[in-house]
Amino acid sequence: MLNATSKTILWTAISTPSGLESWFADKVVSDNKHMTFCWGKTEKREAEIMGVRAFAFIRFHWLDDDTAHEYFELRMTNSELTNDFVLEVTDFANEEDVDDACGLWDSQIETLRRTCGF
Repeated sequence: MLNATSKTILWTAISTPSGLESWFADKVVSDNKHMTFCWGKTEKREAEIMGVRAFAFIRFHWLDDDTAHEYFELRMTNSELTNDFVLEVTDFANEEDVDDACGLWDSQIETLRRTCGF
């Protein structure tokens, strides 16, 4: 979970190629409903944007994933207590990969905190 005071900064960070390049991937290219994510010189994955609602959520499905119902989602909610915007991540993983996936997301969110000043 990530608390942020600016919904615009957080939304830009999770939904635009330049925002995603600041914390999630080295390079991100968007072509309408498809995004290409690159890490290093050789790793590349393509995702389809399955759903998006501005300032609420963006949901991706990896094109190389055979399971059509699996996705990862970045969702913003507003905390009534603190008035901060909270980032919630939903991702699917095999049972044996859950710890690794959680560790990876924790690391990515920490990078997001540093780059956006949250």
